[in-house]
Amino acid sequence: MADRTPPAQRSDYVDFYPIQTRWMDNDAYGHVNNAVHYSLFDTAVNGWLIDRGLLDPRYSETFGLVVETGCRYHSEFSFPDRVTAGLRVARLGTSSIRYEVALFRNEEPQAAAEGFFVHVYVNRATRRPVPIEADRRAAFESLMIDVAWRDLAAL
Repeated sequence: MADRTPPAQRSDYVDFYPIQTRWMDNDAYGHVNNAVHYSLFDTAVNGWLIDRGLLDPRYSETFGLVVETGCRYHSEFSFPDRVTAGLRVARLGTSSIRYEVALFRNEEPQAAAEGFFVHVYVNRATRRPVPIEADRRAAFESLMIDVAWRDLAAL
């Protein structure tokens, strides 16, 4: 069995989005259910976009559709924990973007969970892929990480 990559640190992320857990997020085991983690990723990414004026869910002519997600779990959290989602962009294509999102419990320095979230930008009417507009692209570039540096640092 290969060594497990250690959890990411807050310093590995470029921007942050706070999220409050809810009573209903806990499952029968007393922690936030794994399915909720994906909802938190979605909330963080879309909340970040809305806060910056890059998305109006009802009226934007183009928007990102989720085409792929994934998550690694490191530790538990539960209501009433506060979660801070760390955001960064690992890949920015013509019409797609790969966000990497880490969920940090309260003030803990290492991630309780880490995931990724891929959006493909589409036209609202046709649902066909379209190039990411310049204003969004500039905002996404501000979240870019140097993947080559990160991969070298892991060696």
